[in-house]
This record gives sequence, C-alpha cells and structure tokens, in this order.
Amino acid sequence: MAATKKLRYFKIVMDDESLLYFPGAFLTGKVVLELDEDTPILGLFFHIKGEGVVRLVGSGGIVTSDKENYIDFRMRLLGDNLTRIGDRLLMLSAGVHTFPFRLGLPLGLPSTFLGNHGWVQYYTRSELREPSGLVHKNQQVFIVMNPIDLNLEPILLSQPFTSETEEKLGLLCFSSGKIVARVRLDRGGYVPGESISITAHIYNNSSTTIKKTCALLTETVQYTSKNRIVQSEMRELASLEKGKIEPNSDFQWRNELLYIPPIPPTNLRGCSLIRIQYDVYFLVIPKGAHKTIKLQLPIMIATYPLRNTDGTLQRRKGTYYPSTLPMMRPWMSNHEGKVKSNISKV
Repeated sequence: MAATKKLRYFKIVMDDESLLYFPGAFLTGKVVLELDEDTPILGLFFHIKGEGVVRLVGSGGIVTSDKENYIDFRMRLLGDNLTRIGDRLLMLSAGVHTFPFRLGLPLGLPSTFLGNHGWVQYYTRSELREPSGLVHKNQQVFIVMNPIDLNLEPILLSQPFTSETEEKLGLLCFSSGKIVARVRLDRGGYVPGESISITAHIYNNSSTTIKKTCALLTETVQYTSKNRIVQSEMRELASLEKGKIEPNSDFQWRNELLYIPPIPPTNLRGCSLIRIQYDVYFLVIPKGAHKTIKLQLPIMIATYPLRNTDGTLQRRKGTYYPSTLPMMRPWMSNHEGKVKSNISKV
C-alpha cells in the first residue's frame, strides 16, 4: 500500500474551464501530478476518445448495443517503447510535475448528447504506470458542440411552408361529413428563444363538434442498433390550444406564436446511431369516438439565428433569446411520457 501513497495529486486540467469545445478547435491542457518522494515509473500515457453508444437494457440485461468511434488518439507524455529495459526506467523526483498536451479536434464531430438509451460523449484519460504493475488512472470529460447556423442552411428553411389534410368522419356508409385543415408555419428553421408563427384554417363540414385544436412542439429521439431503430422517445416542449368549432362552421389561427424554450443545442450529423427530430404537430380533436386528425410539420432547431444582409439579427415578434442554453436534458430521466398521451395514442 506504500506505493499508492507516493502519488499525492493526479489530475487532467483543461485550459478552458468551461470544458466546451467546437469541432476544429484545439484541445489543450496539462496532466498534473505531485509525488511525495522519488518514484520509478514506466511511463505516462494519454488517450483522447469520442464515441457514440446505443445500449438497450431489459430485465434480463443488455438486449442490444452498438458503438461507433469519432476520435481515438493515444500518445505518451513521458517514456518510450524502451522504458521497460534495464536502465531505461524513469525516475520522477518528488514534487509537482506538469505535462502539457495539444490536439486539434476533427471537423464534423457530432455534438455531445446524453439520453436514456444512448450517448455521444468525449473524454480524456491518463495513466501513470509503475514497474510494480500499479496503474494510476484519471479521466476528464469534455463537451463538444457542433453549431448549426441557419444562414448556412438551405434557403427553404427561411421560407413559409404549408401542410393540409382532409378527413371524413364516420364510416363510409354513415359519414357525418368531412373536416379540412390547412396549417402554415412562417419558416422551417428556428433557434431557441424564437417563436413559431402558426396560421391555420379549419373547416368543419361535418355534423360533429370539434372539441379543440392544438399545436405541439416535440422532440423525438431515435436510437439505432445494428441498422434498425430499437427505441424511440418523444417529448412535448411547448403547446398552444384553441376551443371548440361547431358543426358546419370554420375557425382560423392567425399568426399564433408557439415559443421555443431554451433547449440544448444538438447537431448529431456524423452520428449514425442516434437521430433527433423536431416537429410541430397540429391536432384537430373531434368529440366522441372519432379519431384525432394530425398534421406533422418537421422543423430544424439550430444554434445561430437568421440575419439580415447587413449582418443584423432578424428580430421578430415573440423572440426572447436566452443568455445561455442548457447542455443536458433533464426530461430524459422523466418517464411520464407527456407527449404519448397527446400524440402516440392518436
């Protein structure tokens, strides 16, 4: 046990205390160790790892899993391949020793993500190996954020788009009429803090009262293992609703604003195991046993908002940009399934 007491302090220290890095940036820092006495070592090894993992666990253990690597870089900060040979053994003096590291992160890395059934995570690990076989280990996680700039995305995302549907109520022989719903969003790309402007026209050409209409902003996470989707999670992020529509009448939503709350920036491009999708669902809910009419409008949630040609922000009504965005999703540990009660049962 005496050997373990020689090492007083052993830590990986990043130069950026926020631990937040962008693809293409340099990951810099140092490994710091403090020894109480002179200590022979075989070497100090350093490892930078980035990986995506999907792991589905059942009552009997792991049901399925898959994994892919984004970074796997190893280096020796001290020592070489001959260190084990006789007089090549290294002797570190008592006191504090610092070993710097610097590595350029690859472009195109997917953002850090932590979910219930999978994750994208990045970390550094160092090992100090002694001749006795004792290995001291230390690990430090860091966060990668790959931003999405709406100004660099296809121009279609800055333009309005529409979805519509027509549904007959009742059975073919006993139809009570039809309902027509047209929904328009002011564009297809947004950032947290902005509001989605929704215009809709609902024609109730039936003898059934429409109980209410709703607009829901949702986040769906899909986990893939062995080239098939093994799990999917959906969460409601925001909602709006309007009251009933009488038979043989119509109702309009006029630029109603659905606010996008602060949510973690997520760009999982480059990750084939986990997919995140944002949608606006528009629901028309008739009274009685008639099924709910549902329109799905996919949108993009980006990091950097649209700008005018002079570089200024496109300030729109209902915009309140948050000063910071959360990096984690607290609702991932919440299994209440709020959206499932609204959408999945439709």
